[in-house]
Amino acid sequence: MKYILLIGDGMGDVPVPALNNQTPLEAAVTPAMDRLARASEMLLVRTVPEGYPPGSDVANLSLMGYEPELYYTGRAPLEAASLGVELAPEDIAFRCNLVHVEQPGDGRLVMVDYSSGHITTEESRQLIAALQAECGNDALALHPGVSYRHLLVYRGVVPAGFATVPPHDHSDQDVAGYYQAYRQVEAFGPLLERAREILADHPVNRERARQGKRTANCIWLWGEGKRPAMETLEKRFGIRGGLISAVDLLKGIGVLGGLEVIDVPGATGYLDTNYEGKAQAALKVLEKDDFVLVHVEAPDETGHQGLAREKVQAVADFDSRIVAPIVEEMERRGEPFRLTITMDHYTPIHRRTHEDWPVPMFIYDSRGVAAPSGCTYTEANVLAAVRENGLELPSGAAFFRRFVEREQV
Repeated sequence: MKYILLIGDGMGDVPVPALNNQTPLEAAVTPAMDRLARASEMLLVRTVPEGYPPGSDVANLSLMGYEPELYYTGRAPLEAASLGVELAPEDIAFRCNLVHVEQPGDGRLVMVDYSSGHITTEESRQLIAALQAECGNDALALHPGVSYRHLLVYRGVVPAGFATVPPHDHSDQDVAGYYQAYRQVEAFGPLLERAREILADHPVNRERARQGKRTANCIWLWGEGKRPAMETLEKRFGIRGGLISAVDLLKGIGVLGGLEVIDVPGATGYLDTNYEGKAQAALKVLEKDDFVLVHVEAPDETGHQGLAREKVQAVADFDSRIVAPIVEEMERRGEPFRLTITMDHYTPIHRRTHEDWPVPMFIYDSRGVAAPSGCTYTEANVLAAVRENGLELPSGAAFFRRFVEREQV
């Protein structure tokens, strides 16, 4: 039996006026998912336990069978694992976003763009290298990641009660208060101010400004935590396989879970990602192992940006360029397989941030299921199907255990 987990990050939404009051999942053309959904079991799954932030870190840990209550220590330590950064017990890892902020002159600091216009990895690595050269020391080390997503490792102490916020939760909002709170940590005040000076004068940003693009004029720290301890999926569930994503967070979970993390050239985490490369990499994993996870970030990114048409495109591309080729090849091979399509959380366009609502998903089994849903894959259809059969809200970890049960038909 082969196990295939396909995650459209942030794919869920509510009816959008610009889409004739449809959700992007309803508006998108998704024949592959719809065909599978009609022959599948529908579930609503609580990927974010009560009291936890609805981040991709918590939700994807949960979807991979790791109870956040036992394994979650923060987002950044997971990304550190992806980057091959070994954390000492005293180290605190922070996600370090390259962001674009503006000061209107009234004391506010506005978070204009949490991604600096989706700055390229090539550009951002030059900026992080310059920051490390000027600001790195025994207590602070900056490590480059992908696009706007990077890592800071801090060897020191933070005051009691110190906490950070994700920049994408505060798009177009005043973040001056949060920015000033960083000064509670002695090392961070000088770092942030010096970083703004370096970024303002860097050739990468001067060129971006010349081209009319948003510059990366500030760093934003969040998602802090210490090194987690996790058993591999092989030890916990007896499965071996690979993980394919453009996002360091997912890669880090894969590393800690003992999966082969496959880097696909051209995988960007946005609409221009290499879908075909991801699908082919997944099929190659399944030639030798029994599990693969493919994660696509584009629906989440477009949701954060409040872009309705682009989110519809992201969903349609997920269907035609990930789901369809993987399923068609597995059917051609004639091997039995179980496949789940899901999102980790909702990222509603009108909110431009995550929600912790239970996520709709379906489990398809090539051998058939006892009670196929008969309906297409939308938020409303899954909710109706689940209610008809008795409302069930398993946790993400409970779903994963159920998904990989070899005796289940």
